[in-house]
Amino acid sequence: MLDRIGITATSLCALHCILLPVLLPALPLLGLSFLADHAWEHVFLLMTAALGTLALFSGFKKYHRKYYPFYLLFLGIGIYWIKHDFSEDIQPFFIVIGASLIVAAHIINLKLCNSCKQCISDTCESS
Repeated sequence: MLDRIGITATSLCALHCILLPVLLPALPLLGLSFLADHAWEHVFLLMTAALGTLALFSGFKKYHRKYYPFYLLFLGIGIYWIKHDFSEDIQPFFIVIGASLIVAAHIINLKLCNSCKQCISDTCESS
């Protein structure tokens, strides 16, 4: 369940970043100008990171004991976080790559959890 929420949150965050330049002129008229602030993006990204870490740790501890979903999650968050350090022309690439890595971490975690019985040892026993 947490993975599905994480996928949804990441997708909404990416959609927000991609649509923001198009909607930016309308935000003050709608009373939503706070959505254009970089601080809002960082808060949302930190919430996504916390939720992602919780979801992945739950699957890690209970089922698969694999670290690579965490690597994908944190790499995606890092790429997403540094997008403001680059030109606005290439920021959408950082958004797509970062969001894709975060979503991939959740999807892989779901697949690992669904393919494993509850792990007793360090290795996963497939169903």
